[in-house]
Amino acid sequence: MIVQIDCLVKNYPDVRAVDGLDLEIPDGQLFAFLGPNGAGKTTTIRILAGLTRMTSGAVRIGGVDIERHPRAAKRLCGLAAQQINLDGELTVLENLDFHGRLFAIPRPRRLARAEELLDYVELGGRRDSLVKTLSGGLKRRLMLARALLHEPRLLILDEPTVGLDPAIRRKVWGLIKKANADGVGVFMTTHYIEEAEFLADRVAFMHQGRLVADGPPTAIMKRLGGWAVDRYGPTGMTTEYYADRAAAAERLELGGAAATLRRVNLEDAFLALTGKRVQ
Repeated sequence: MIVQIDCLVKNYPDVRAVDGLDLEIPDGQLFAFLGPNGAGKTTTIRILAGLTRMTSGAVRIGGVDIERHPRAAKRLCGLAAQQINLDGELTVLENLDFHGRLFAIPRPRRLARAEELLDYVELGGRRDSLVKTLSGGLKRRLMLARALLHEPRLLILDEPTVGLDPAIRRKVWGLIKKANADGVGVFMTTHYIEEAEFLADRVAFMHQGRLVADGPPTAIMKRLGGWAVDRYGPTGMTTEYYADRAAAAERLELGGAAATLRRVNLEDAFLALTGKRVQ
């Protein structure tokens, strides 16, 4: 297992952000962690990355306890945070070189690895550009390259495409898929529901610090059925779920309020479980 979380609890003065989380993630899995704001997603990621201390429980990365051996555990992880935290006054290559020095990668190896990753994220032509001159999408791609520089077993991504336009988002999706295909496990959060549906082998829903669903996206959606009818009336919208398209289409033709027919998605499943939207 690349991630093992046992009865994880994180308390703040006025709230329990994570409430007894148990979770195991096999090597090489692309895992998406979903939930509304305040569900405990980012707190969990910060604990995994060694940025926040847990209140109680145990977390192991590749079998290494993050409380007892934090440096060894961190070497197994590459983190791309939600906030862009590159050094704008350094060049693209210098940002990667500096990261490699922090992990004590010998100079020939870190420079070769940096060049390899710049080609990987299609930034080879910008290697000597100051980071502050890059667009948001290019900075996100550079953050992925930096997270992969020391060849981690686990890539931790906190909202990796937040604020990007759809075309650039899909570019980043491809890079994440490529890293995962190369054998890197991925633990990511996102509030773009289609992102989790497209990328993840497995998703888990957090609500008020607790795990409320866990499994392949298709399996979670099938709990509701395959098709949905959204019906609009004077009091708002209601949604009905059906196992097959024919049954949903028959209901749609009954008339009354305006309605639409569509496939069930992950957000439907989360709404059914919690009454809230994924954020």
